[in-house]
Amino acid sequence: MRTYHLETLGTIDGVVARETARPEPGPREILVRVRAVSLNKRDLMIMKGTYPLRAVPDVIPVSDGAGEVVAAGGEVTRFVTGDRVAGTYFPNWLDGRITPDLLDQPGATLDGMLTEYARLDQAAAVRVPDHLTWEEAACLPCAGVTAWHSLTGGEPLAPGQTVLTLGTGALSLFAVQFAKMLGARVVATTSSAAKADRLKALGADHVVDYTRHPAWGSEVRELTGGRGADLVVETNGPDTVEQSMRATALYGQIVLLITGNPRRPGIEISHAAYASSLATIRRVFVGSRTHFESMNRALALHGTRPVVDRVFGFGPDEVREAFSYYESGAAFGKVVIRVD
Repeated sequence: MRTYHLETLGTIDGVVARETARPEPGPREILVRVRAVSLNKRDLMIMKGTYPLRAVPDVIPVSDGAGEVVAAGGEVTRFVTGDRVAGTYFPNWLDGRITPDLLDQPGATLDGMLTEYARLDQAAAVRVPDHLTWEEAACLPCAGVTAWHSLTGGEPLAPGQTVLTLGTGALSLFAVQFAKMLGARVVATTSSAAKADRLKALGADHVVDYTRHPAWGSEVRELTGGRGADLVVETNGPDTVEQSMRATALYGQIVLLITGNPRRPGIEISHAAYASSLATIRRVFVGSRTHFESMNRALALHGTRPVVDRVFGFGPDEVREAFSYYESGAAFGKVVIRVD
């Protein structure tokens, strides 16, 4: 079978293809014929050696993938041959709060999904909704679960409340879809009229162009009658958290996903912005298997589909092109590699 390994950190060329033997599942493991994988920012960070968790040598990269169970160990009870599944982002985090001993991740400390066949513990997989294609199902484990956890993991979001999303990254697009699913009004920010139209088509009620309105927090307040957003999915951290705080309702929630970047190592909020609010800042790091299963039930009930930007092939040149395209930031939605 063909599988990819991260041989050298710091370059896309460090991800190389090999022919290896097809693995056999252990007693409590399933063997998944991977049909598609999708890329996330953390995959680039791992490749560059800047992710908080160091990759184990020669790891199979990429956390997100979906496929069909083709074999199962004798003690497997959760799945049967033919089931459509995706791997979880944290294989050992099943429910409740995450703890330091549950941080292992595929594509970093464990082998990932950029391979024709992946061997998973039965506890580290979930069934995917029947209405999704393989390419769509591969988009769920990181961005999808993070967005779902952001909206459902804190104080309950009531119908009619306002959710603010930032930009057009895959996670923000999931947040728009899920917020509408939960009955919320959505205000989104973006930088172009074309993206604004696509956000509105996806369900956003209002879109603010942050290039025309650098102090876009006040624009969000105006659109909400002075109240502000009840929940902000804060995907940019240091670059936007000041305006997010200014946009937040008095008792709103800010779900903080990013706390630093190469330009700004930490978040800073002015006294004026923070003193004007009683908002709660909540950190989210993807989610548990239970979050994943809950999200999948909602997706199936509403027939919601992830936004897929482009699909690449599984050959070495196409895999490198997929990483390069994702790194360019041009995608509106997920970048997927089909494992043929």
